[in-house]
Amino acid sequence: MIGLAAAGIGFAAAQSPAFFRIGTGGTAGTYYPIGGLIANAISGAGDKGVQGLVATAVASNGSVANINAIQGGSMESGFSQSDVAYWAHSGTGLYEGKGKVEDLRLIATLYPETIHLVARKDAGIKSVADLKGKRVSIDEPGSGTIVDARIVLAAYGLSESDIKAEHMKPGPAGERLRDGGLDAYFFVGGYPTGAISELATSAGISLVPITGPEADKMLSEYKFFSKDTVPADTYQGVGETPTISVAAQWVTSAKQPDDLVYNITKVMWNDATRAALDAGHAKGKMITLQNAVTSLGIPLHPGAERFYKEAGVLK
Repeated sequence: MIGLAAAGIGFAAAQSPAFFRIGTGGTAGTYYPIGGLIANAISGAGDKGVQGLVATAVASNGSVANINAIQGGSMESGFSQSDVAYWAHSGTGLYEGKGKVEDLRLIATLYPETIHLVARKDAGIKSVADLKGKRVSIDEPGSGTIVDARIVLAAYGLSESDIKAEHMKPGPAGERLRDGGLDAYFFVGGYPTGAISELATSAGISLVPITGPEADKMLSEYKFFSKDTVPADTYQGVGETPTISVAAQWVTSAKQPDDLVYNITKVMWNDATRAALDAGHAKGKMITLQNAVTSLGIPLHPGAERFYKEAGVLK
């Protein structure tokens, strides 16, 4: 597989195609299908994509794994939560004492990623504080979800030792919830997510609100969080639920050639890609050119920045 650094600026003229991998997340989440849509759009098939480019969406363990892969050179780009990207670039939070990932650059902010706290309907969990003593999956180590879950728990005066913590991916967590072996689980991702929709239909769920003075304090303390609301009937039988969100972002390395990232960004926002995103996934419509330059916790890649200035969304 030819590395893009080796391919250099002349990637379009290279004999072999340049590969541009997009690290996504688990196949049950939102990153994976969105990554597939974007990879198809920017691949040089026909006259719509980037000539000489083969882009692929790769399933992964999510934000942290993707940033590590970009840093290590085994992935050209990937999706990350805005909080994790910020921590990586600044060497804080999850990356405290691990050094800064100073080469991390933004291609685009994609859509809000909602913090879902999914509970069994009969578990009697009405607020985050009710998780005390309950069996709760906070996702696997290395996921962005686990960091946010700990922040949310702490805001309501709980730590991991106050709950019976499990460390499962959302798919298996949902199955365990259905079987009665789990009371609740955290999931960070765009709504509606297929696995939760299926769970709501087959077993019934409640979504626990993340609101009140505890949530307000989190919003003032952590700038990568925003207020969010899951509309009524997004999931069968679940009313409107106030919560918080982070942003899903597409990130890469400063080492990727400016012309390549410029061309990828340009194709990302053309009419054909727009149509594919609108038709391909419920979250696709929320991926807009105007939102692409919001939640800028890390610097834009110069190639992307050039395009956004030309497009008039960045001064």
